[in-house]
Formats: sequence, C-alpha cells, structure tokens
Amino acid sequence: MMGPRREAQTALFYEFSLEDHIPQDHLLRSIDRFVDLSSIRAHLADFYSHTGRPSIDPELLIRMLLVGYCFGIRSERRL
Repeated sequence: MMGPRREAQTALFYEFSLEDHIPQDHLLRSIDRFVDLSSIRAHLADFYSHTGRPSIDPELLIRMLLVGYCFGIRSERRL
C-alpha cells in the first residue's frame, strides 16, 4: 500500500504548526518552492506491494533524503 494517508490525523495533546515555527527565509522553504515531486508516486507504483505493511510514501522519503543532504545528516535513523 503506497501513498499519502487519506484520513486527517488530529493532534492528540497539543496544537503545533510548522508554519508558525519555521522562518519564511529558511532553506527548506526555498527548496520546497522549486522541488516538485508530485508525479513520483506514479513512476514508482510498480515497485510497491499492495499486501503487507504500508510502505513509506516515496515523495516523503525523497524529501527526507534532501533534508539529510542539505544539513549533512548521514544516517537515515538520525533523520
């Protein structure tokens, strides 16, 4: 099973918004303006299984790897 979650998950204990905490001139906001990964799911759909545990969304995974590259994080665990 691949793709973004269909149902919205509400906060359990507190309200937290990344929009309120990340400055407008932050590096990741600049990258987000220019990187369009919306079609990546269609290209990788054949490589994901429809049975078993849900996999990580490919768009999210590539965005995480970009963040790791930009900030020098070498370990996926540390991401």
